[in-house]
Amino acid sequence: MTDPQRTHADPMEEYLLNLTRRRFFGRAAGTIGAGLGGLALAGISGRAHAAAGAGPGVAGGPGVVPAAGAHAAGPHFAPKAKRVIYLHMEGAPSQLDLYDHKPQLQERFDQDLPDSIRNGQRITTMTSGQTRFPVAPSVFRFDRHENNQDGVYLSELLPFTGGVAKDLCFVHSMHTQAINHEPGITFFQTGSEQPGRASFGSWMSYGLGSANSNLPSFVVMITQGPGNMQALSARFWGSGFLPSEHQGCRIRAGRDAVLHLRDPDGVSRTDRRRMLDLLMRLNEEEFSQSLDQETRTRIAQHEMAYRMQMSVPELTDFSDESPATLEMYGPDVHRPGSFAANCLLARRLAERDVRFVQLYMRGWDQHGNLPGEIRAQCRAVDQAQAALVKDLKQRGLLDDTIVLWSGEFGRTVYSQGQLTRTSYGRDHHPRCFTAWMAGGGVNPGTTYGKTDDYSYNIAENPVEVHDLHATLLHLLGFDHTRLTYRLQGRDYRLTDVKGNVVRPLMA
Repeated sequence: MTDPQRTHADPMEEYLLNLTRRRFFGRAAGTIGAGLGGLALAGISGRAHAAAGAGPGVAGGPGVVPAAGAHAAGPHFAPKAKRVIYLHMEGAPSQLDLYDHKPQLQERFDQDLPDSIRNGQRITTMTSGQTRFPVAPSVFRFDRHENNQDGVYLSELLPFTGGVAKDLCFVHSMHTQAINHEPGITFFQTGSEQPGRASFGSWMSYGLGSANSNLPSFVVMITQGPGNMQALSARFWGSGFLPSEHQGCRIRAGRDAVLHLRDPDGVSRTDRRRMLDLLMRLNEEEFSQSLDQETRTRIAQHEMAYRMQMSVPELTDFSDESPATLEMYGPDVHRPGSFAANCLLARRLAERDVRFVQLYMRGWDQHGNLPGEIRAQCRAVDQAQAALVKDLKQRGLLDDTIVLWSGEFGRTVYSQGQLTRTSYGRDHHPRCFTAWMAGGGVNPGTTYGKTDDYSYNIAENPVEVHDLHATLLHLLGFDHTRLTYRLQGRDYRLTDVKGNVVRPLMA
């Protein structure tokens, strides 16, 4: 018998304890209970799929409870929203040229940024060799748009977005610690600058489960923008330590919207069904011996792929959209892979109750010739992102869908490289930037937070990335401190050990 005061048993002792009568029956009871429940639910699933023409004995379908630990129990309280569409502008858009109106900077053109404003902030290696930090006012006009307060000023580059300002909540006081793209994007997606954590979309899939048995609960789409593009790593939408069924599924432009989904030439759908039934039996036999939950995950993923062979072609076919809808998204909607086409796909996914849709728009990394490049980027996104908000609203989907727009950080007020009246670049700036939200539970037609006269430091109501995550989780019905996953003796969460719900952002 082991000493009850000991906290760590000898490895051999621990192995022998696993064979004791108490542990044997405790483990067997859980396994048998899960097995009987699984058999009963598989019978229900089989009937449902047989009715749908999927064939008998299909595991992982509607009504099937995933393996233990595969997902959380659901929201902690009544949610305001059921799903998220996250528009990530990869490369970090300039808040000074789009959202943070600073007309007084025109009088300070080419003046050195005061040391009292920079206050010793670390800068990137790209501007560390500069002897001056000249102030670069935006070359763009800002127009006032009606909201539910005193109006909001947006760049002339975003007229369509201005048209839906009454539905948007602008946060001018976002800030982060990361100063380079890779850790910045990682932090915004996962709540940590270090790789290996689960992404926001994976946490949603884990927390809420799937609401559509024929599509993944987390879908990712990428648009190649016209500017300088940073690398995108698949781990940005990975599940990290969560079960792999919660990782994002990427939908691509072209014939194969999802890779490896089509049956090979000469393989019929009946053949694929027989092969999957055989694989399911082999994997269930493996699971009975190893109790490895990833084995069950493989079964679920095989079945999802089989159902997606029918659901994805229907999803990506815009022929049932009205001419008025297509016109609202703009001419690029007819070009697969464009931001407009992906925004329309995001709305179609929301209609089908996909929990989390992530759109990446690349090309916002504008260190030089910012005015020219940002014009092209805004032409690619402005009409489409406004159309997405309008389309969701007119279909009644905006009430329970959160739309989030943000980059990984902001841009400096000082110019990187040569400065003229019409041309400049801006370096990375984590101290302040702008994000906006719309939809389920969000306070519409409002602005929150302020920056100083240089859009360099936050003057009022700072919002850190963990705060934003905590607020979004709250709108989805979760106490962010309780949505956790235990790994190696520690409870992990999206907000790590930080984060506060920002009540003014909520209606």
